[in-house]
Amino acid sequence: MDQSYAVFLLLGVVLVVVDGQLIYRSGRGYLSKAYGNEESARSMNRLVAVLFHLVVLGLLMLISTIDVSTGDPVQDVVFRLGIVLLLLALAHGATMAILGRIRDKQLQQALVDEMAEEHRQFEEKHRGIPQSRVESAPVVEQRATGTRSTEKPYSSR
Repeated sequence: MDQSYAVFLLLGVVLVVVDGQLIYRSGRGYLSKAYGNEESARSMNRLVAVLFHLVVLGLLMLISTIDVSTGDPVQDVVFRLGIVLLLLALAHGATMAILGRIRDKQLQQALVDEMAEEHRQFEEKHRGIPQSRVESAPVVEQRATGTRSTEKPYSSR
């Protein structure tokens, strides 16, 4: 086995693991507010992080089979690592989009649930109470001034 191949794989795996850990640790806090339940947020974040690791490690293995011959083993490793870094950036962005979509869905669902609960409480509160009619005060015309008043007749001032 070529030494540059081993160096490439070692550096590639280290990059993937470091980026995966960043995603996992950042995603945990990001999703915990949306889920409200720490365990659910941790489980979803773990699933996304595992998906990230599997996809990027698979790409790393495929890139390792590409024959690059620049004449210098160091340049071969740098070239392959450049490809890995570009794919890692794409995978990182896709993972952030996935986490964002998951969070948005959870926040929307929480809002819908909250509105439904408020509506249920409103209906429950007003279901048994009959609508009381507000009696308007009779209009009394004052003949002397020609104005109208809403005061009750025969009221003492």
